[in-house]
Amino acid sequence: MKRVLIISPYFPPSNAADMQRIRMSLPYFKENGWEVEVVTVAPQYSDIIKDGLLIESIPKDIIIHQVKAFSKKWTSTIGLGSLALRSVCFYKKYVNQLLNKQHFDLIYFSTTQFPVCILGPYWKKKFSIPYVIDMQDPWHSDYYQNKPKAERPKKYWFSYHLHKFLEPIAMKNVDGLISVSQAYINTLIERYPHLKQIPNRVITFGAFKPDFELVKNQLQSFKLIFPKGADFINFVYVGRGGHDMKAALNLLFTAFKKGLSEHEQLFKKIRFHFIGTSYAPNGEGVPTIKPIAHEMGIAAYVNEQTDRISFHDGIYTLLMADVLLIIGSDDPQYTASKIYPYILAEKPLLAFFHPDSSAAQIIKNCNAGTVISLIESKDLTIEMTYNYLLEIVNHKTTSSPISWKLFEPYSAESMTKNQCILFNKVI
Repeated sequence: MKRVLIISPYFPPSNAADMQRIRMSLPYFKENGWEVEVVTVAPQYSDIIKDGLLIESIPKDIIIHQVKAFSKKWTSTIGLGSLALRSVCFYKKYVNQLLNKQHFDLIYFSTTQFPVCILGPYWKKKFSIPYVIDMQDPWHSDYYQNKPKAERPKKYWFSYHLHKFLEPIAMKNVDGLISVSQAYINTLIERYPHLKQIPNRVITFGAFKPDFELVKNQLQSFKLIFPKGADFINFVYVGRGGHDMKAALNLLFTAFKKGLSEHEQLFKKIRFHFIGTSYAPNGEGVPTIKPIAHEMGIAAYVNEQTDRISFHDGIYTLLMADVLLIIGSDDPQYTASKIYPYILAEKPLLAFFHPDSSAAQIIKNCNAGTVISLIESKDLTIEMTYNYLLEIVNHKTTSSPISWKLFEPYSAESMTKNQCILFNKVI
């Protein structure tokens, strides 16, 4: 049995999107010939919301190592809140001790806390162990360079230059790449041509049905965070907001305004709920969706909760919705990490994406919902969105007859097999 050491700073019970691939893969590594141990940061050092139910899906025989991190309470005074930066020196010390005692065939970085990946070349040189990096997001990205300062993420200047410096260090000797998007791999190969010679594979996140079974078996344990009744048709989106989603929101809200002007009695039943739109600690998030609704004069129909909710609360919320929304980015490299729960909820689904996004292609391939393109004619896409809303308020749209056979390749089990195929190529 081959052995892989997984580096994932966030891990259950921390409810972070970037640990979901590993959590959902853990039950299937062994059947594909790999024993797994995970090194994570102890949860008390993370200010991410906790979800204790996430632990229930972790196989009991998986060994989980925990490292310390500097307290964010102290490091934030000098502007360093990143879990990667707060934990990297603790990772180095702990894993050095671990690798001195045990043999591993591979080290696998699966995280968006990318600065820890610079330990890959260090451990490779010291212990002769190859390493793989999972590109769930772009690491060093130019996406916001031409955006107004108001639309850039907090501390953008610092993070932009830090990532520009660190990424080449990790990529110089990496042995394999996994990515949720071919575009991410193409960008890296363009920057570092030697990466053409190493194994790489596009592997999206997997769909994990046990999460839905768990929630459905414990419905009484959850509390709905929006009013549900016969008087309203609730459109629900659970996920981050951001200025890169403005194009999609403008389309949606413009189509809705048209509906209000032409069929007021029908359209005034609609309520839009955007939940968990900020990565900031609870109570500190800045709304990015409600202000657009205010500007367009429809704020009474739009609710935004910036505080994030737990993963399983999110599934419950999706199950209780009348219609699901996925507000995507106009970036063709964008992929929604939570797309599979939306599909597994089996509700009417309206999504806004660049048509080249892998998320758009998955929804179309499986007949899981309606996708509105963010690069086609604005008049056309507004009309398409309006027609969809009109069908909903007239009760003419139901959940799509999803092609589960075509959906099977996107299961967590299939995605884990694909990861292991790449691992085998690397070693």
